[in-house]
Amino acid sequence: GKLSQSEPMRLAHIVNPVAVGETSDLFTAQPITFQTMVEAKRYAAPRVQVELFTAQFAEDRGLAPAEFVATPDLDRSIRDCGDFKQSKKLPLIKDILDRLYEATASDHLIYTNVDIGVQPYFYVAIAELIEQGYDAFTINRRVVSGQFKRSQNIPRIWAEAGKRHGGHDCFVFARSLYHKFRFGRVCIGTGGVGRALIYNLLCHGKQVTLFADKHLTFHIGEDQPWRDGKFRGMLEFNKLECERVLQQLENEFGHFDSTHIGNVQLKRTGANQLISRLVSVGRSLRGRK
Repeated sequence: GKLSQSEPMRLAHIVNPVAVGETSDLFTAQPITFQTMVEAKRYAAPRVQVELFTAQFAEDRGLAPAEFVATPDLDRSIRDCGDFKQSKKLPLIKDILDRLYEATASDHLIYTNVDIGVQPYFYVAIAELIEQGYDAFTINRRVVSGQFKRSQNIPRIWAEAGKRHGGHDCFVFARSLYHKFRFGRVCIGTGGVGRALIYNLLCHGKQVTLFADKHLTFHIGEDQPWRDGKFRGMLEFNKLECERVLQQLENEFGHFDSTHIGNVQLKRTGANQLISRLVSVGRSLRGRK
């Protein structure tokens, strides 16, 4: 196939490492994520050239192995965007992807959450999908047993079929699309970021899909710590920012209440009635111009 030609496809993949305590799911998940990415990079060579990057706050630098290139430290977080009773130092997705775009000349960019591990053939499969013509897509993860806690378990994790999951946490898109993307102040680490990314893929990609049944990525266990009620303020903020991104895209591409990506229908849901009112007011004001 085309992947055997002399000029290898180039992929660049970024994650956001974070220093956490032993009680956090990320304490066990991150080393496994890093190791599977390194293994997949080795498996892909020489057919696919893979660059691995991190975007991190200064205090989180150096967590990833030597195969990862650290981009310039992140310099703002959700805490700079509002006052929250309880908050975590969550980075903005735009800041992470801007750093990836600036750090590489690769034709295709990949973002995954740092708790998402990959299969050894991940990058080869991504390259094959790109060769088929997909220029923007998202891949749903498989959920494997929460019993796996160490990097030594990776072969057993790879061997597990796992269960399907509807979450959006792996995104691939052509570099040429990125300058058109709109993200506002949407942050990672709480709900809404996947939807903001998908809206951009749908608006800007030529051949866009969601792969719901691929055995390419995994998450250990089914915990969703971002749903913790004490961090609800950050979740509501992100949903509102996501709605604003959608409004911005609608100004350019027209209104949509719901849309399909792959075989999945995304229904538009505001964070609460306040958002619905804001949207209505915004539309009526636009209508008066």
